[in-house]
Amino acid sequence: MARMLSYSDKGSVIHSLSGTTKLLYFLIWSLASMITYDTRLLLFMFVVSLVIFRVSKVDFEDIAFVLKLILVFLCINLIAIFIFSPEEGVKIYQSRTQIVHLFGNYNLTVQQLFYEMNVALKYFTIIPIALLFILTTNPSEFASSLNKIGLSYKISYAVAITLRYIPDMQRDYVIVSQAQQARGIDMSRKVSLLKRIKNVAAVLIPLFFSSMDRIDTISNAMELRGFGKKNKRTWYAAKKMKRLDFAVISALVILAVIAVIITFAGGSRFYNPFV
Repeated sequence: MARMLSYSDKGSVIHSLSGTTKLLYFLIWSLASMITYDTRLLLFMFVVSLVIFRVSKVDFEDIAFVLKLILVFLCINLIAIFIFSPEEGVKIYQSRTQIVHLFGNYNLTVQQLFYEMNVALKYFTIIPIALLFILTTNPSEFASSLNKIGLSYKISYAVAITLRYIPDMQRDYVIVSQAQQARGIDMSRKVSLLKRIKNVAAVLIPLFFSSMDRIDTISNAMELRGFGKKNKRTWYAAKKMKRLDFAVISALVILAVIAVIITFAGGSRFYNPFV
């Protein structure tokens, strides 16, 4: 069974940060990554995200399964970009260096490859931080942090349930898929791709109904406990902001400002090495 994508306290510096700090880090980091197409800045952010991932002490095996799925969608995205806009890089960088003519209007150019490399870099910059946010944040502590900054405790609690629900979904998927394979539904590489996609549908349908049952159980339990009748609530896993949290937030804001300045310094979001 694959490892579950869930919170596990490894005692690292990243784990000791407040949930609010990690949320702000994730949001600002993602926003900066999405705005810029400066390859130099994206490479720097990618290296920093790898360093942070290393400091967190999270094992690669914990994210291997999810990372493979993300890489598949990344490849699909890059192929779709080339199919629907094979000259996008040429338009952006205002130059053309053709490598090979494929067929019809499709030509493989250095500019298109460079543009799609930047798109891939965006994925690789955001993915480690996004996964760290899930793996290093206690859902209950994170919910209390959201409530402290003014978010309704009902919404905060919904976020906590969502974070706790991710490993349950993974576990249910593995159990259902193994049950279907025991019934003779093959999802291995021995069958064709179309056959595997069709067989995966046989897993998703029971998984959907299992999720609906779980949602009904959770909602009934919350209603029996009187959830939502009071305007405020106390939190068992509340965590105060420390100096390290304020230092990280300050450093992040400075980095975001520098990223915006570098991105728009030349009048464009795109770094053009072909000029």
